[in-house]
Amino acid sequence: MLGVAVFIYIKMSLPQEPHRPYLRFGNPFKMILPKGSYLSPKLLALLNSFEETLAGRLKSLKPGDMEDILSLSWMKQAISTLCAIHTDVKTLITDLELPVSDWDEKWIAVYLDNSLKMLDMCVAYSSEISRVSQGHLYLKCSLHNLDGSSTQFMKARSSLDGWKQHINSKNQRLENCFAILDSLTESLDLPKIKNSAKGKVLMHGMYGVRVVTVFICSIFAVAFSGSAAKLKDLQVHETCLWTDAFVDLRDFISGEIRSIYSGGKFTALKELEAVDVSVKNLYPIIQDGIDPIDTEQLELLTSDLTAKTEKLSEGLDLLAKEADKFFQILLTGRDALLCNLRVGSAVIKPVQPNNNVHKQMVK
Repeated sequence: MLGVAVFIYIKMSLPQEPHRPYLRFGNPFKMILPKGSYLSPKLLALLNSFEETLAGRLKSLKPGDMEDILSLSWMKQAISTLCAIHTDVKTLITDLELPVSDWDEKWIAVYLDNSLKMLDMCVAYSSEISRVSQGHLYLKCSLHNLDGSSTQFMKARSSLDGWKQHINSKNQRLENCFAILDSLTESLDLPKIKNSAKGKVLMHGMYGVRVVTVFICSIFAVAFSGSAAKLKDLQVHETCLWTDAFVDLRDFISGEIRSIYSGGKFTALKELEAVDVSVKNLYPIIQDGIDPIDTEQLELLTSDLTAKTEKLSEGLDLLAKEADKFFQILLTGRDALLCNLRVGSAVIKPVQPNNNVHKQMVK
């Protein structure tokens, strides 16, 4: 789940920072750190810097324009933000100088389990993006047949029927994402760390990454599924420096999704909804043939559908590339950890990787 190539650049550990007296003005993590556990000024600065950066990334995801909410460009930005956050964790671990040999077996086991689930979710999202993209063929066939005889109009209508049936079909891989999200949500709580100040910083950093990853992935699942019934309102620790930014984004996006679906729309994706509206406007005109007086309207509606179809197709292509980038970050991080475990002869029974995951991703 941590999903980063965090182990490639990890240095050999230096002597661990000794515990130092608690600063007079207080440690902001006193509420969630065990009694008697303190962070040195250096470690606290590292954690604060990471969490402030995370807060900034969350703020950047709040759309400034209502039209940008759940657009494909926003979804691309959301995945790009995930990639950046996972890279931020790699930097944090490098700065902590905490090698794999000092990691608790529980941390490694949780990472291996969660990262595998995340890979499965990436495969599911990529398959859904591909499925929606395939609907573009039906639309192209329909548009190709909208400039000729009544026989061609019949073919165009048949293609639009095919598009409707295709776009409303269910993707079982996507349905499985909700069970994975439930499992990941259950494992979000901060673990108890004993005798390791660096371990506490690491776990707090990982906690933020995991929360944001589960949130964004749940938004994707709900947006693709066509229903807000399984929308998650994740609760987070109030003392994190990114909490306010997260809650603000969560409430804003979740509220908009519920509003969209309560209004009767079949999808929360702006470009896909725009194509659906355009198809519904065009279909009645070609349903019973074309009268001469409708020719101008046909041209306008055909032009509108062409533009919206191309925008949808281009947006899906860009989103697919960003999803693949995130998949590679997850896969590289997992492979690097397993390599480090073999080299370090760590005593642990890792979750067996799914050798078919990457093959499924690139299909």
